Amino acid sequence: MARGQKQNDDLLMEEELAAAFLNDDDTQAVGNNNTSAPVAAVDEAWDEEEAVPGQLAVDVYETAERLVVKARTAGVNKQDLDVSISDGILTISGTLSSGDDDVEQWHIQECYWGEFSRTIALPVAVKEEEVEAMLKDGVLTISFIKVKQEQARKIQIQ
Repeated sequence: MARGQKQNDDLLMEEELAAAFLNDDDTQAVGNNNTSAPVAAVDEAWDEEEAVPGQLAVDVYETAERLVVKARTAGVNKQDLDVSISDGILTISGTLSSGDDDVEQWHIQECYWGEFSRTIALPVAVKEEEVEAMLKDGVLTISFIKVKQEQARKIQIQ
């Protein structure tokens, strides 16, 4: 592989990582294919003392009876997760702790540590009171029963 291609592949990987954990405003600064700016933009965002919470990547899909939301939450303890729903809006938030509180100097820090949050407007109506949430093998799965929409009925005109 040519050296230039390797550098572009590394840059794409960095953009994907930034997109997974930074807000949309932060990823616009990162995705400009300038070899020096993306690294600086990501490093500056993570170095800020009051950094914006990272954004959690999710998958949302339907089966015949359910709406399912999955999120990779590897390394997050169940007690550090908060999941809530109100009026069709699902919010998942939490804290990912490295457990390395006594570090004096980082040499490489590529993993995101800290608060994260994601708010999703659910694409279909669900029974909010009948929800199942399970954390297994670093994947949070939230499953809702879909509300069956009544089919249109013909109205008799008099």
